[in-house]
Amino acid sequence: MPRFARPIVSASCAFLAMSVLHAQRGGADWMTVGNDVQRSYWLRGDGKISEQTMRKSGFDVQWKMKLKNTARQQQALTPPALLDFYISYRGFRTLGFFGGSGDTTIGVDTDLARLEWQNGAGTSMAKLGTAACPGGMTSTITRPTIVPYPPSGGRGTGRANPARSGVGEPFEGAVTLKRAMPAAPPPPPAPAKPGRVATPPSPFSRTPLYVNAVTGDGMLHQMYVSNGEEPKVPVQFIPAGAHSTGLTVFDGNAYVASTNGCNGVENGIWAINLEGKTVSHWKATGKNVEGLNGFAVGPEGEIYVASGSQLVALSEGKLEQRAAYSAGSSDFVSSPVVFNFGGRNFVAASTADGRVHVVDAAGMTGVAKSDVVAKAGYAVGALSSWEDENKVRWILVPTGTNVTALKLAEAGSAVAFQAGWSTPALVNPLPPSVVNGVVFAAGAGKAGAPAKLYAFEGATGKELWNSGAKITSYITTGGLSAGGGRVYLSTADSTQYAFGFFMEH
Repeated sequence: MPRFARPIVSASCAFLAMSVLHAQRGGADWMTVGNDVQRSYWLRGDGKISEQTMRKSGFDVQWKMKLKNTARQQQALTPPALLDFYISYRGFRTLGFFGGSGDTTIGVDTDLARLEWQNGAGTSMAKLGTAACPGGMTSTITRPTIVPYPPSGGRGTGRANPARSGVGEPFEGAVTLKRAMPAAPPPPPAPAKPGRVATPPSPFSRTPLYVNAVTGDGMLHQMYVSNGEEPKVPVQFIPAGAHSTGLTVFDGNAYVASTNGCNGVENGIWAINLEGKTVSHWKATGKNVEGLNGFAVGPEGEIYVASGSQLVALSEGKLEQRAAYSAGSSDFVSSPVVFNFGGRNFVAASTADGRVHVVDAAGMTGVAKSDVVAKAGYAVGALSSWEDENKVRWILVPTGTNVTALKLAEAGSAVAFQAGWSTPALVNPLPPSVVNGVVFAAGAGKAGAPAKLYAFEGATGKELWNSGAKITSYITTGGLSAGGGRVYLSTADSTQYAFGFFMEH
């Protein structure tokens, strides 16, 4: 073979391998808590998981790892941010990044269940703290992400069978090459007004990729995804001892919420410019910032936060209050979720009376309120939202005893709730994740009652699968992440589980 041809052949082989890998996995990366800045918990597409494949056998525990971490008041591991396809100096990698309550950030090769790196050890605060203020790392970690709605990956059929080779038709190349080339994804939903366009990051980019974490001392850390090293000096973001939640990074700013009044820190939203290091702070209007995720972000960068009985819209960066919606006499008990419906942007959150409120983001005016679906006073925590292939918008609500799926209907300019379906009884239900039309819902369990994971048809609620007795402990921190054909959850004993179909390596 001529010497000049060898690089071309090598590059072609690499491209073929990467194309096959992409075709098997599909979808986009789970970047931050709730998958996207809108906190939808919705992964649009996946190369392995679908209603069709979940009706077959083979979905099971692929691996579990007990990661080194110092638990604090039953706080353990946060759900991972994922990087499903990465080319590094070590070769191809599929990575998950976990936040440990002991102020540890952990990188794992999620294909091989192998520890890649670990940053930090022990805790920054000797005092153990309380259940509400445990100290250490309390927020999920995040990768820098985008604010427009994620591009749709379509609702493919998934794949649960091994790859096959074959010879194609004349002049068409190998069958595997033809199948491996992924179709261009359809465009994202049209925004309510001309604005930002989602540009997914390229795995071939030379731009360094980072993962971000806030430790118990309030420092913001930026680490290389490849090895966990910090090329930049950590910067003071929030006061030490704050209970942080919802860390998110986009457009050169990092955002996080402080809750529970820990160590005397005011509850609210914090923002820091990563270049100028200037910090902005919005003080909560109620007693606390409500919900698991702290806040949600609209497709134009506006921040939405629930505090007391108000759902507040804040400007990007400076956190100046633009408008607020009042729920009346009932306080909010979930963080918001943002979604597009009928060409308009809406924000939804739950209140202590068990109802879900839907607010038009443009004017922060209420447009719909559900019947009572959750137990009165139950801390719903977070909602999930997705749109099925028939353009039906769904809102999923942990009710305290199960997960209830509600539909939104549009009649002219009016929006109304319609009944959907509910899961069987769950012990301490978590916010569900939706993967390619499949709803994964988990009961977190409790001491003496291990967690259990279920899969349901998204539009009907028909049970497709459950984990049985495979999970041996209960869940105390975070929720579910998903990507690359797997669903991830962690338990109170710092064990990380990965459920999925067998994937050839």
